[in-house]
Amino acid sequence: MEVSVRFSPELWIFLAPRNRRPEVLLPYDGTSSLGHLIESAGVPLTEIGGPFAGGRPVGPSHRPSPDEVVEVPAVPRPQAVPDCRFVLDVHLGTLARRLRLVGLDTAYRNDMDDNALIEQANAEDRVLLTQDRGILRRRSLWLGAYVRGARPDDQFLDVLDRFRPPLAPWTRCTACNGRLAQVGKAEVEDALQPGTRRSYDEFARCRACGRIYWHGAHGGSLSAVVDRARHATHPG
Repeated sequence: MEVSVRFSPELWIFLAPRNRRPEVLLPYDGTSSLGHLIESAGVPLTEIGGPFAGGRPVGPSHRPSPDEVVEVPAVPRPQAVPDCRFVLDVHLGTLARRLRLVGLDTAYRNDMDDNALIEQANAEDRVLLTQDRGILRRRSLWLGAYVRGARPDDQFLDVLDRFRPPLAPWTRCTACNGRLAQVGKAEVEDALQPGTRRSYDEFARCRACGRIYWHGAHGGSLSAVVDRARHATHPG
């Protein structure tokens, strides 16, 4: 038995090359759910919008009949989530730092396994960002999202385009995700190198780890990252 399925072109990256076309016939045992059928084709359910079968909206638990054409749209953008708080898998460290740079609450550690990531995402109501399709298929995960792009710049813009979160640049520590507080120069000057002490007067310090920040030599490139983020979340 087979079922005819039309995947949105945005979902073709998850399909086998032979199935990257407007309509595909997928093997079907007659009893499995539509969600199982979609995932068996390689598409995580986190990446789809509301599917249709025979022209009517259905849920992932629907059991399609062979005479129904199934339509599977991509998740709508911007995607509404209760709160734009994230946890990232171990391969997305650069993305984590960029999300923190624009003020997004972003949990990241480079030693977290899949079970720990899911546990943190669920306990703290964070969206799990990953490029691992397997973890996105785990039933225990409350909410996840596949990050598109091989380059950190592309990944960053993809996440911002998908969720359009409110930004608060320069308010989080890029190292630990703690909140920054403005401090007077006198409070931190003993910890500064002589050149920094001579050249800069405005500083912020992480309330969590104590790291000190100032608008230094790399400030221009970081400002460019922030400008791209603002454009991505407010296009046009």
